[in-house]
Parts: sequence; structure tokens; C-alpha cells
Amino acid sequence: MTDGFTHLSEDGDARMVDVGAKDVTSRVAIAAANLRLSDEVRSRLFSGDLPKGDALGVARIAAIMAAKQTPALIPLCHPIPIDSVEAVIYETEDGAQVEVTARTTAKTGIEMEVMTAASVGALALYDMVKGLDRGAEVESVRLLHKSGGKSGEWNR
Repeated sequence: MTDGFTHLSEDGDARMVDVGAKDVTSRVAIAAANLRLSDEVRSRLFSGDLPKGDALGVARIAAIMAAKQTPALIPLCHPIPIDSVEAVIYETEDGAQVEVTARTTAKTGIEMEVMTAASVGALALYDMVKGLDRGAEVESVRLLHKSGGKSGEWNR
């Protein structure tokens, strides 16, 4: 009945995957999310000239906090020890990119943590600029890299 989907029981019900027999390995994942902005607001964001203050700092902290809260938000996500989380925000041609790197030593990967963190970091940026740019748009949340575990390395 499950056709190899590990998040389904024999009856087809959603379940948390049993990772008990897996080896503990060092794992790394990187994800990104983009925020499309008007040219004026992009310029103000990266020059530190926003009415709400340090939007970049707020977004970095929001991303780190989101990584730590991922199992509370994603129902079948395992709580894992997070060794480190780094959030960096880059200026892009059409706005900003929130890029998050996280590391763990665990029995399962840290991809959901970085995807959640990048998303929330971009949402925090949106919250900081929405009064100036109602057309701001969070887009393109994606995994860029993962390594460790049985499946090895993957790069977008």
C-alpha cells in the first residue's frame, strides 16, 4: 500500500518515519528564499534607511529562530540537535535573497530547518518593508545543497 513512501503506514496513514536504525552523521543543508522589491525599497533596505529599523538583523534572527522551531511547525519533522545556523541576506537585482546554512550531527537531515528558516527570514523582511512596498513578494523558496547521510551530497 505504501509504494515505498516512508511517511505512510501500511494502511496509508501519515506517520513519522522511524530513524532509529540510521547512523548518526554530520549533515549540512543550504536553502534560499527571495523577496522581490521595488528598486527604491531595495535601496533603502540595504542602506539601512527603513522606518522600522534594522530589517536585515531582524530577518537574520527570525531565520535562526525559525530553524529551531521547525518540528513545531512541520508535523512529521523530527526534532534534531542543531549545531549551527547562519542566515545571510544578499542584495539581488530585484530585491533580496535570504540564504540559510545549517549543520547537525544526527540520524536525519536538516533540509526542512533551512527551508523553514529561509521562508521565515523572507517573511520577516516582508513585514519590515510592507508599509513602503505593498507589492513586495516572497518567492522561490528552494533547497540549494544537502550533504551527509546515506544519500550523500546533492546540489541544485
